[in-house]
Amino acid sequence: MPVFDASDPLNVQACARHLAGGALVAFPTETVYGLGARADDDAAVAAIFSAKGRPSDHPLIVHVAATDDVAYFSPQPGQQAQRLMDAFWPGPLTVIVQRHPAHGAAAAGGQNSIGLRMPAHPAALALLQAARALGVRGVAGPSANRFGRVSPTRAAHVEQEFGPALWVLDGGDCPVGIESAIVDCTRAQPALLRPGQLGRSAIEAVLDQALAAPDAASPRAPGTLAAHYAPRAAVRLFDPASLAEELRRLSAEPARRPGSVGVYSRVAPRSLPVWVWRPMPATPAAVAQELFSVLRDLDAAGVASILVEQPPASPEWDGVRDRLQRAAAA
Repeated sequence: MPVFDASDPLNVQACARHLAGGALVAFPTETVYGLGARADDDAAVAAIFSAKGRPSDHPLIVHVAATDDVAYFSPQPGQQAQRLMDAFWPGPLTVIVQRHPAHGAAAAGGQNSIGLRMPAHPAALALLQAARALGVRGVAGPSANRFGRVSPTRAAHVEQEFGPALWVLDGGDCPVGIESAIVDCTRAQPALLRPGQLGRSAIEAVLDQALAAPDAASPRAPGTLAAHYAPRAAVRLFDPASLAEELRRLSAEPARRPGSVGVYSRVAPRSLPVWVWRPMPATPAAVAQELFSVLRDLDAAGVASILVEQPPASPEWDGVRDRLQRAAAA
């Protein structure tokens, strides 16, 4: 796999030229690694859909190097989107705005709206800025994994998904670990289409109004399918008491092979060879940062199922809870 250390500016420039030429480059953001292609090149965008096995009507988020680039994709993003961009960019927030009729149709999945984000990761910004100098106005960048599978948070995860041919800019582990929050700003009352690390209350404070829930009028958005973010092993969610009962039940099964069950919980199960246990941190930020890596590690350990302690119902856990519920639905 052509892996390029993002700390070397020459590597960033090489990856920017590769992108500008219409090729794919995986790159780090603060959320997850993205599979990037120039968003103004329909053939390059089509290569993303092909590589991921993603339906072409399922939109991609376009990453921009500066707020000045928003006008290319959305000449009039609206006051609500502008407030959010001013408050939270660069950062883990995607705004859905009305799309310029001549730009970004393929990346938007054919919709009249488009999702835009300015990432905060220094390597992502360096790549976007270098590509911008070569005429690239934005980079479409869904998570660098096969469609519906676990998102990658380090360069090695990208290699597991796509093998040695794909260029990867390696910026280390992603510090946030789950995808950006998505807010639909195409309506009078903005709607939260996907929770992330950035909390609902912080977004509502900037907008000075409550966020609506998604409905039939909402545009299609990434990561909002009922089943998503799924490892090969079946994910099952339990409250703490039910998890303890399920572990007792499984431990009594004589045919259960050693290491066949993964457990991600705050309390360790009894020390039995059937379990592969990963301790769950106490804070939502810490769980989010490692969640996808834990799911991938348990898959690599060969477990048949992954039992996860359901996180608390409080708002700060919304992003983690959303990812786990979608993984379990698969």
